Amino acid sequence: MPNELEATEFSRRWVAAWNARDVAAVLAHFHDDVVFSSPLAAQLFPETGGVVRGKDALRKYWDEGLKRLPGLHFTVEAVYAGIDTVVINYRNHRGQLVNEVLVFDGGLVREGHATYLRQDA
Repeated sequence: MPNELEATEFSRRWVAAWNARDVAAVLAHFHDDVVFSSPLAAQLFPETGGVVRGKDALRKYWDEGLKRLPGLHFTVEAVYAGIDTVVINYRNHRGQLVNEVLVFDGGLVREGHATYLRQDA
């Protein structure tokens, strides 16, 4: 289970890889059979229903996202450590608050969920 220090260090590596647009470096932290959900995945690949299964499919999704969002940049606002879970609260290139909820298994992410703050809440 990640402790507070490990969660913070993971978030530093995670955001550095994203801001460098290095999908391979981000994916290095994920299991081959990862399951990842995201409203953006539902927009880019409607046939997935927003759920991407497997590292190869996740690579395809993130590569497409980077292609469509050339200004993508994240700033970490807060990091939360739970039982086998890390939540990275960050601000994206549009200034929106987003949470990445990551569930770990054996030191790698087995499951992830991108969640967005509702603007009308």
